[in-house]
Amino acid sequence: MAVQVAGAPDTDVVVVGAGPVGLLLAGILRLGGARVTVLEQLAEPTDESRASVLHARTMEILDGLGLLERLGPPPSAGPGHFGGIPLDLTAALPSRFPGQWKAPQTLVEKVLYEWAAGLGAEVRRGHTVTGLTVAEDRVHAEVTGPAGERLRFAAGYLAGCDGERSTVRRLGGFEFPGSGPVKELLRADISGIEIPDRRFQRHPNGVANSRRGPDGVTRLMVHQYGRTPGPDGRAPDFAEVCRVWARVTGEDIAGARPVWVNAFHNARGQAASYRLGRVFLAGDAAHVQLPVGGQALNLGLQDAAALGGRLAARITGRGDDRTLDKYHAERHPVGARVLGNIEAQAQLLFGGPEVDALRAVFGELLALEPARRHLASMISGVDGPRPAVPDTGTAEHSTATGPFTRTHRRTTMGKLTGKTALVTGSSRGIGRATAIRLAREGALVAVHCSRDTEGADDTVAAVEKEGGRAFAVAAELGVSGDVHALFLELEHGLKERTGETTLDIVVNNAGVMGGVAPEDVTPEQFDRLFAVNAKAPFFIVQRALRLLPDGGRIINISSGLTRFANPQEVAYAMTKGAIDQLTLHYAKHLGPRNITVNSVGPGITDNGTPIFDNPEAVAEMARYSVFERVGETKDIADVVAFLASDDARWITGSYLDASGGTLLR
Repeated sequence: MAVQVAGAPDTDVVVVGAGPVGLLLAGILRLGGARVTVLEQLAEPTDESRASVLHARTMEILDGLGLLERLGPPPSAGPGHFGGIPLDLTAALPSRFPGQWKAPQTLVEKVLYEWAAGLGAEVRRGHTVTGLTVAEDRVHAEVTGPAGERLRFAAGYLAGCDGERSTVRRLGGFEFPGSGPVKELLRADISGIEIPDRRFQRHPNGVANSRRGPDGVTRLMVHQYGRTPGPDGRAPDFAEVCRVWARVTGEDIAGARPVWVNAFHNARGQAASYRLGRVFLAGDAAHVQLPVGGQALNLGLQDAAALGGRLAARITGRGDDRTLDKYHAERHPVGARVLGNIEAQAQLLFGGPEVDALRAVFGELLALEPARRHLASMISGVDGPRPAVPDTGTAEHSTATGPFTRTHRRTTMGKLTGKTALVTGSSRGIGRATAIRLAREGALVAVHCSRDTEGADDTVAAVEKEGGRAFAVAAELGVSGDVHALFLELEHGLKERTGETTLDIVVNNAGVMGGVAPEDVTPEQFDRLFAVNAKAPFFIVQRALRLLPDGGRIINISSGLTRFANPQEVAYAMTKGAIDQLTLHYAKHLGPRNITVNSVGPGITDNGTPIFDNPEAVAEMARYSVFERVGETKDIADVVAFLASDDARWITGSYLDASGGTLLR
């Protein structure tokens, strides 16, 4: 009997299923500080290697967790395809791992087991879940053990990663709309015989694919037109595979030795919700699809990464129930899109002569670079949300030689995991540093620029290099319709990546300097300063209130010039004084919603302008700070990150002096 502590669950999370999806989820939960027990029905790991490739987004996740070295690292698996039509997946949107990478599912499962168990996840094999009861504060799983004993496990949450015939999905009462199979594919790994390699070769009676691996084992797949699929979950014998192969190709493979044989079909289904209270679904438990092109395994591993970070944050107090709800909001649209493209591929791949014209048109389209990039990005998963996952640390590390050689900072489980943020003026300077810092804490960041789109794209690239998530939005501030244009792009970007338009954090950073003596300021310059520095932030806050949930954060970048005089910047200082008033009054107005509003006042900060390349000028400016140095953009970004976190929940309406003690002497 599972030992229970009075008044407390046995574990934080029970994960049902010790395949790659369940093991990755277990490891991420352990990294995030949660206790995990994995229950697996099989007494030993399967030797079936159904999937064999990893895509770019999955590679990024595994790299962030330091797992690629354990996988070999994986060699290139060559070009991909779309419905049997050649498609080079290196055409995907920028990624550190363009293309597809060879990693048999048996190896992935072995590596993930050793990693998760090494982190302290308890994996119990031979344990079959037979019942499920959800209480207000926990989940109870009824389990049959290896010797037939009846066990009971209590957990704060339970995740079903138990495959396409998921017991958790059935016992949990998840709705699972979809359609039944109409096409079947037989698959086998064989040795002891040589047959020609072919890539989804079309014949009058069907489609055949075969590829010999470096170990001498050939994987073949065959579909016969018009053949009725067998019962769900059946295991065909090798003689049946031989008969169908002969009908389609005319080749006799009866003399081969079968290593592994199975059948799969194009049934499709998707859970209406990936979360019901304290129970979650991930991988094939959440969606069933034809496993063409390796998308099924990759989709499941990405589900696990998205769920693991959020669930660990909730368990350890770094997130709330909204954090958990965002799992479904993010992953359900991604799953639906994958199911849609797989259905399209099934028609192209397994349709008879009636789809020849359609295949010809697709072939012409895939000769166009934008079409190749679009489909390659979709299959690789790089055009969707990037799951924020915890890591073993923040130290810089180097990976192996060849295409894996690079040094980068690992992403950590941060205090802003599951949050979204807008940072205006983040193509350079303080805004850029702030965007990178918030993303490092786990936030999805909208990187705004007025005109410097190249700089904004560079900030996004810097975020993604660290394993974070960001996207660029461009809208010039200080002109008519500026805020409307900004939020059109912002909401589109958020919806595309999270499935909703919730905005948790607003950082009003964008601004223009004056640098003109008081007597030389023109009305046009004065109006421009106020339009960008004061008017735009006011209406950005006003517009953002439609998207900000209770408990949101608003941080306005003010200036130390509101506290000490510099006549050359009097008009600029007036605009920042307006920002401080915006902060004060909105803080009182939004207090009932637990939305904090604060100002940060930088002093002399090296924002990359040419003056900071002059050592004498820098030395003179450093004299104004008690620390005898000029500020760095990261000094300000760290203050903003603090105010954006739950640590600053009791601070509002404040002006935080971030000037390094300027003019205290």
